[in-house]
Amino acid sequence: MAIHLFNTLGRKKQAFAPLIPGKVGIYSCGPTVYDFASIGNFRSFLFADVLRRMFEKNGFAVTQVMNITDVGHLVSDADDGEDKLEKGAKREGKSAWDVAAEYTKAFVEDSQKLNIEVPHVSPKATDHIAEQIAFIQDIEKNGFTYVTADGVYFDTSKLEHYGQLSGQSLEEKEGGSRVAIGDKKHATDFALWKFSPAGETRQMEWESPWGKGFPGWHIECSAMSEKYLGLPFDIHTGGIDHIAVHHENEIAQTLAARNCLEANFWMHNEFLQIDGGKMSKSLNNTYTVGDLEEHKIHPLSFRLFILGAHYRTPQNFTWEAVGASHAALGNIRNAVRDLPKPSEVDEESMTSFMERVNDDLDTPGALAMFYGVLNHASMERSVKSATLLAMDAVFGLALEDVVARPLTIPSVVEKLVADRETARSNKDWKRSDELRDEIATLGFIAEDTADGQKLREVW
Repeated sequence: MAIHLFNTLGRKKQAFAPLIPGKVGIYSCGPTVYDFASIGNFRSFLFADVLRRMFEKNGFAVTQVMNITDVGHLVSDADDGEDKLEKGAKREGKSAWDVAAEYTKAFVEDSQKLNIEVPHVSPKATDHIAEQIAFIQDIEKNGFTYVTADGVYFDTSKLEHYGQLSGQSLEEKEGGSRVAIGDKKHATDFALWKFSPAGETRQMEWESPWGKGFPGWHIECSAMSEKYLGLPFDIHTGGIDHIAVHHENEIAQTLAARNCLEANFWMHNEFLQIDGGKMSKSLNNTYTVGDLEEHKIHPLSFRLFILGAHYRTPQNFTWEAVGASHAALGNIRNAVRDLPKPSEVDEESMTSFMERVNDDLDTPGALAMFYGVLNHASMERSVKSATLLAMDAVFGLALEDVVARPLTIPSVVEKLVADRETARSNKDWKRSDELRDEIATLGFIAEDTADGQKLREVW
């Protein structure tokens, strides 16, 4: 079945063909581990996860690499300001290494809660300093660098096609820049290696041919993607905020060092907004997976919320909207629990579903197909089980944990249900309501139906 994906490099949807038949290499820009990843960050990681799952469902052998940025990401795109890890260390009174370890662990745990598949390789920038230095040396040999008082810089004027990802010429980028260039030759030039400030010992610094210091943010991705995927590879993913600077500079570095594109497809998800406005740590309006849980929103409900919008459209987060997704997923889970064990997949439904996800990850359209099967009155119930599970292999809502698995009711809950039935028979509505509330504290919802009480899980 044909797969079409929107390629930022060229600004159009294109038919996808892998570089190696049957295999797909994906590099996904990962977290900078100086703090908890926000749910806005996780929109990008969830998009990459669904992309990977789509390819796997189509029978491809996928290799996904997601970097861990634990050094070199400055608080500004202008190559000045503090390193985010050093800043995090000062904020928390810990070493930069401890901060990186703590928030890497938190990122992995939050990813697990969101049922994001584990990347095949998760390289850390600090583990690949030698590779980054070697990559810079190759850029230098090809005449694309110069040295200033604070570092080794890439000379963007030397690269003929700088700006091809964003669609802006060098002149347009220069004209729109508000960056104070200091010793840089051009506003768009960027750091490959930053020197440690004179008279200051950084927690994270290394010797290099140019002096003691640390790598710029962009070089890690060029070096590590080459090491683990080769050049070029199939797909590079990230948020749209990476287009104009980070990914533009990755492309420039790889072209300068290897005279080839880093990746054939560049795919970017739009922002997750908060109440119609920008979400950012600087505005102090970000939420984390932990915040979702504090609001009694299961992380998988947030995953369903994200699936409800196309990855290339801005999505607005409100507690009301994600609460609706939470209720919807609870209903889905309770519905599939009542189904029998799966048999064969309904091929017609599955073909229509895959046509949608293969069309640039049309998850809203695919969700409509999913609900169509879920609510199909005449479909064989065991076929419905199998088809919903096959669709969920792409969605990642972990329905395999609940399909055809009736609730296990503890004896204490069964007794409360029986007591409530007695209260209802006696028309003791106050006692009935009290028992319903007590049952809810134990993780179950008692629903009154024409056939008597029915229990659902509290989701």
